[in-house]
Amino acid sequence: MPARRKGGTARRRPAPARAAVAEATARFLDALALPPGVRRGPDLAATPARVAEAWLEDLVDGYGQDPARILGGAIARAGEDLVAVTGIDYHSVCPHHLLPSRGVAHVAYVPGGKVVGFGQLARLVDCFAHRLVLQEELAADVARALVEHLGARGAACVLEAEQFCMTVRGERRREARAHAQCFLGAFARDEALQRRFLSLTGEPLPEEEPRRRSAGGRRGAR
Repeated sequence: MPARRKGGTARRRPAPARAAVAEATARFLDALALPPGVRRGPDLAATPARVAEAWLEDLVDGYGQDPARILGGAIARAGEDLVAVTGIDYHSVCPHHLLPSRGVAHVAYVPGGKVVGFGQLARLVDCFAHRLVLQEELAADVARALVEHLGARGAACVLEAEQFCMTVRGERRREARAHAQCFLGAFARDEALQRRFLSLTGEPLPEEEPRRRSAGGRRGAR
């Protein structure tokens, strides 16, 4: 299989890792005690290999990504105004049930002397999202990386996602969406800056939340 390219870097998972995941998947399918005609049927014949590829190349490939390297191509820039990218679609996997989530990330920072390309912010989200991570931890990981590796004076990450562990099992609230936010540095201290960023995301501003709740608005919860 040809190597995948992530941000211009060719990567290939070792064959032993693929084989081990495929073998474990086959044992998992056996443990489900499916009808013999289903388990040994053509639809599941190549499933273990497909699952191995999906997990190693698309779902937990973030462990092979380095946030410091993603942000390493920063350019010196004197400005200190807000930099934001909204509407970054992403997917992740919940560590509690190994079920996927999919959503949108909004990321912003106040430069501390350096800036990066907008595409690098999307790659940073994927770096942490493609791991076994809770949504609230994902928001914090993205914001912390901008402060630690880019030297940002402030950083923010807002996430809205459908958590399959809530929509297809458990409570089964199909319309529920989970929200997580993290504000660091200047964003945590400056309410006007925080409100300015939230106004770009479509998220409710602080004083709007009670009004939305009274009007029947609902914010998803884990």
